[in-house]
Amino acid sequence: MPPPILSLALPSNTGRVLSIQSHTVQGYVGNKSAVFPLQLLGYDVDPINSVQFSNHTGYPTFKGQVLDGQQLWDLIEGLEGNELLFYTHLLTGYIGSESFLNTVLQVINKLRSKNPELIYVCDPVMGDEGKLYVPQELVSVYREKVVPVASMLTPNQFEAELLTGFRILSEGHGREACKLLHAAGPSKVIITSINIDGNLLLIGSHQKEKGEPPRQFKILIPKIPAYFTGTGDLMTALLLGWSNKYPDNLEIAAELAVSSLQAVLHRTLNDYKTVEHDSKSTSLEIRLIQSQDDIRSPQVKLKAEIYS
Repeated sequence: MPPPILSLALPSNTGRVLSIQSHTVQGYVGNKSAVFPLQLLGYDVDPINSVQFSNHTGYPTFKGQVLDGQQLWDLIEGLEGNELLFYTHLLTGYIGSESFLNTVLQVINKLRSKNPELIYVCDPVMGDEGKLYVPQELVSVYREKVVPVASMLTPNQFEAELLTGFRILSEGHGREACKLLHAAGPSKVIITSINIDGNLLLIGSHQKEKGEPPRQFKILIPKIPAYFTGTGDLMTALLLGWSNKYPDNLEIAAELAVSSLQAVLHRTLNDYKTVEHDSKSTSLEIRLIQSQDDIRSPQVKLKAEIYS
């Protein structure tokens, strides 16, 4: 008899997460940005790497492999064959093809057949600042098939507009977009970054019961004059981690997640300055390992403002 799987026999107080995202050998994006923070917050995390690249695609060159839908399903069948397919959470980030995304939908159905209470946290990575960086056909798959089965959705402003067909030009528009997304499926929606009149803010919304008005809030976020990679992947992982610990207080979870992320970014920027690198000349790799105390125990400096 094989030994028992302790993460199943003695599950953590937080949960067991299956994270389907990209992977880079060097640097922190995708699963490299998400797995370690969730582990620091007490979760057992099993990563499936949708791609394995030498480095992120912002470098002059990269090499590696891309997992296809059948290979993803093979891994799921391998887990199921050994009775290892019980998860409390599924986390997905960047997905580059329609076939792979459709297989992810099959994975959701399979996981929920094992655990009907599965929480699916979806970062619908499609683009930013008006630019689409996935095939156009993925937009309709996300809108029509993925959003309805998500528990929590973490789009940026552009992605929220793509999913709702609704332009976000004000805070009120951001709140309305959240309501439209609630109506489509998820009970928790966080638009992670909205640019309004030169200000950057997060808008969160929690609809605890279908048909009821959601509890909504905003967090004003200071702008940092640099571009970082992996921040969206890290933010969604932190939102999963903290929202599960504060299931009825999404604003507290968002405060903790934003505070951790800001601390990571400031440390990263300061470290690049230490080696006299022009932070505006290239994208910056986040200093994740060096920021583990800020991930585990963030100091909340940015507070949520509840909309009345």
